Amino acid sequence: MKTHPRRIARIRRHRRVRRRISGDAQRPRLAVYRSLKHIYAQVIDDEAEPSGRTLVAASSVEPGLDLTGKSKTEVAKVVGKLIGERATAAGIENVVFDRGGFPYHGRVKALAEAAREAGLKF
Repeated sequence: MKTHPRRIARIRRHRRVRRRISGDAQRPRLAVYRSLKHIYAQVIDDEAEPSGRTLVAASSVEPGLDLTGKSKTEVAKVVGKLIGERATAAGIENVVFDRGGFPYHGRVKALAEAAREAGLKF
């Protein structure tokens, strides 16, 4: 099965951005991945050995979240609020936003704004 050109382009954009963006202990990286149905967010310390460490994570596939009847953008807001609350509870205040090669629009933007409202600074 051949990889779709849009997927190749997104991965290329992500690699290009990742050359400049890196998370450390003071400002970990808030990485977002958006699939067709779900959205995922992780706060990552890239300098931790061996190859980076996930400090906090949230996604739309977690059990216990009541997401029935919500649009994908509303679900992204819930996940953004959740990642923001978990990060502040873990003592993380400042992050570097990594949109993962996705446009800063729609669900990615909704997640970012909800995380800002929950207390994250980026």
